[in-house]
Amino acid sequence: MKIRNLQRTKLRDLSAIQLIVIFYMSALIVSTLLLLMPLGHRPNTGLSFIDALFTSASAISVTGLSVVSINDTFNNFGIFLLCVILQLGGLGVMSLSTFLWIVVGKKVGLKERQLIMIDQNQSSLSGLVHLAKRILIMMFSIEIIGGIILTIAYMDYYESFATALKHGFFSSISATTNAGFDITNASLIPFENNYLIQSIIIFLIIFGAIGFPVIIELYEFLLNFRVKKKFHFTLFTKLTTTTFVILTIFGALVIFLLDMDHFFQNKDWQESFFFSLFHSVTTKSAGLATTDINQFTPTNQLFLSILMFIGGSPSSASGGIRTTTFAIALLAVFFYAQGKGSIKIFKRELKSEDVFKSFIVITTGAMLCLSSIIILSITEKGTMMMIIFEVASAFGTNGLSMGLTPNLTTFGKLVIILLMFIGRVGIITCLLLLRGKGSKETFHYPKEKVIIG
Repeated sequence: MKIRNLQRTKLRDLSAIQLIVIFYMSALIVSTLLLLMPLGHRPNTGLSFIDALFTSASAISVTGLSVVSINDTFNNFGIFLLCVILQLGGLGVMSLSTFLWIVVGKKVGLKERQLIMIDQNQSSLSGLVHLAKRILIMMFSIEIIGGIILTIAYMDYYESFATALKHGFFSSISATTNAGFDITNASLIPFENNYLIQSIIIFLIIFGAIGFPVIIELYEFLLNFRVKKKFHFTLFTKLTTTTFVILTIFGALVIFLLDMDHFFQNKDWQESFFFSLFHSVTTKSAGLATTDINQFTPTNQLFLSILMFIGGSPSSASGGIRTTTFAIALLAVFFYAQGKGSIKIFKRELKSEDVFKSFIVITTGAMLCLSSIIILSITEKGTMMMIIFEVASAFGTNGLSMGLTPNLTTFGKLVIILLMFIGRVGIITCLLLLRGKGSKETFHYPKEKVIIG
């Protein structure tokens, strides 16, 4: 009894940041054990512990990189388990936990609200339970609608309705959670000329990558618009949506221009448009592809790596440094070059703390990826471009691959697992974990300028 009380006391003493990491680590371990069960494997198919751990980490972080063929390794039950893990990763551990707490009638206390706030990257404790419920309802609704439409579209490609249904709902879940897993062994390449399927997948990817707060604000705007009530979007929604749209359009344009005389040379305008747009959208974190990435020029592959490093929006299923981080850093450079000491946008002024955090995230992310590239260039057999691409894909929890992942060494797999985990949990969360509770400064030294640049 004393031991149990001591364990509870130690658990209560843990910070919300530490608990979040523990929850994700626990989810990773449980998911690995589930994927190791022979019940979920095809006959005469084995799965090593490291491969199960890698697949589990990829699913929890909704990355999509895989060292095994999903369709050749898992049977229908195994694929169902993978879908459950994808939901856990896409929605966030705490959002699903909140749903379970509500179902069993458990009160969501202050500690639980702090966990939801960190897991969903929010800055306020107010309305978090309502936020978690809305995220769940909207996510499941979109997945079901997307699954139904894709099932109908897949009827032209598969002999039975059951097979079309399986592929339709798996594709919907994979795209909406930005997971990037596929059970075709060829991603979306079989549908490279089906623009209806691509359009549905693009919509599902954007829904999962643009950020749950943005979706909820848009929903509230439509409700207010119906009753002709004025509604004000937050600065976060304005900034992240603007950045998301600009990056998508700019990304599609650059992808086309860089391969205009190569990959797109003999393609008509609609093929070029959908190839460019789809791969610009999928780099936000989805990882699905309508062509072999190796067909692009090395310059384009590098550009795709940069887009994956940036990732999608905060409070979404995406990884990377996130769109708002990138936008704030660019705005800081622009306003500094104009000789201004503050950043003003959309009739609001950004907090200096947020600007400082943005540069911390970019610097830490760049150092982490650069270190991983150097390490993998020593341990793995692959070109430098392949290594850069795989590292960016893992950190951005993307899943696009040039083919290096299945040939990784055990050490290489562990490096990629770490990158996927940090990409999903977030750099700020990881840094706060290392910082611990911290201590209040009791004194200051005299300040002195140093030469910069």
